[in-house]
Amino acid sequence: MNTVTQKPRLIRRAEVIARVGLCKASIYNRMNSGEFPRPISIGGGRVAWLESDIDNWITERLFEAGRAA
Repeated sequence: MNTVTQKPRLIRRAEVIARVGLCKASIYNRMNSGEFPRPISIGGGRVAWLESDIDNWITERLFEAGRAA
C-alpha cells in the first residue's frame, strides 16, 4: 500500500477568506467565540492558519449541512 504523507502547509488570511467565503471580521468574530480555528504566529506580527485546520473546518460545515463528501 502506498501512502502519501503531506507536509503541513500554512496559508495566509487572504487565502483563508477565499476558501471559506467569510470576511475578515466574520473570521475574527468566530475565532473569538471558538467557532473558527486560531492562526499561528509566523513572526513580524504576521499570522497564518494551518491548512488542515481550515480543511477540517470546511468539512465540519459540510457535515452539519448534510453534504459531507
